[in-house]
Amino acid sequence: MKTTYYGQSTIMIETEGKKLLFDPFITPNPAAKQIDINALQPDYILVSHGHGDHVADLIAIQKSSGAKVICIAEIADWLNKQGIENVHGMNIGGGFNFDFGRVKMVNAVHSSTLPDGSSGGNPAGFVLYAEGKKIYFAGDTALTYDMKLLEDENLDWAFLPIGDNYTMGVDDAIKATRFINCNNVIGVHYDTFPVISIDKDDAIEKFIKAGVNIKLPAIGEETAL
Repeated sequence: MKTTYYGQSTIMIETEGKKLLFDPFITPNPAAKQIDINALQPDYILVSHGHGDHVADLIAIQKSSGAKVICIAEIADWLNKQGIENVHGMNIGGGFNFDFGRVKMVNAVHSSTLPDGSSGGNPAGFVLYAEGKKIYFAGDTALTYDMKLLEDENLDWAFLPIGDNYTMGVDDAIKATRFINCNNVIGVHYDTFPVISIDKDDAIEKFIKAGVNIKLPAIGEETAL
């Protein structure tokens, strides 16, 4: 299993011969201008919530690839109205078995409105069960005690937002690692905009001091999970 980082919160996880793309925001991001979204060709697109910096390329990539979109029910309904029918709607607390493994939708504390002003339902995170591994994609979220519900999952990796302002910052993300009992973290949702810029060296030092294996990959960089 491996993941590739495409900036902001956009990641691709490749597992069981399938490509899972999370929160596609690439073309509006100057730092990701070298990425050709038509070359990605995911089998699935997982959407945590409706904000533009998570769905900007959703429709274009879905139409290019024919990928099945996994998202909360309100976003599924919105996509149906855009003419996209290959959608699997879920809701928080529910799980479903797909051909690559299982996905469970979990709580996130944030907001969710789609670019046209439509309701995006509730924000969410995902836990992926595949290849005997358990991967947590937190989405955009504050530190929340609901994360303690994942403490006994024995997570292998967690994708956590660290940019502050709109989501957890570094210090709260470190607290989150204790709540979820996971010491392997890939940081996301930072440096894309001035208000979420971070001191990467300082962030890495704080995570290491807390005993956390932290990775802040460059855009396009692959990481084995």
